[in-house]
Amino acid sequence: MRHRNYGKKLSRNTEHRRALLRNLVTSLIQRERIQTTVAKAKAARPLAEWMITLAKRGDLASRRQAAGYLLDPTAVKFLFEELSKRYASRTGGYTRLVHAGWRRGDGADLAVLELVGTEALQRLAAKRAKKAEAQRKAAEEAKAKEETAPTEPAEGEDKK
Repeated sequence: MRHRNYGKKLSRNTEHRRALLRNLVTSLIQRERIQTTVAKAKAARPLAEWMITLAKRGDLASRRQAAGYLLDPTAVKFLFEELSKRYASRTGGYTRLVHAGWRRGDGADLAVLELVGTEALQRLAAKRAKKAEAQRKAAEEAKAKEETAPTEPAEGEDKK
């Protein structure tokens, strides 16, 4: 019976599982978006929500608690200065889990764990759109150059 045993074991011993989850949560806070397996994402999600709740509280005790869990001081700073303001009016549901297909090597089910309202997706979309626009312009210029270039007769043809 698993009474009062919260969370998945993820086929790891306790120390490895704790380190894995701390790394995932730290990376999520720093990058605002991570791709991992569905099981790991589901395990890391409540911990990330808890970190954001600590940041919203904003007192010294919660900052020390977050600093004790997160592995990077810059992540703690970003959490308390940026994310706490972003989610000040939100009462929960700070993360989104989106299924992203299967991993090619072993067929593991992948998911994207991201912070709601993140600008990372908008930045990626803008970057992609800018690249596509540059490629389209280059193709149009090449086509225009071909059309305006004088055509030279082939070797066997006479010039008149």
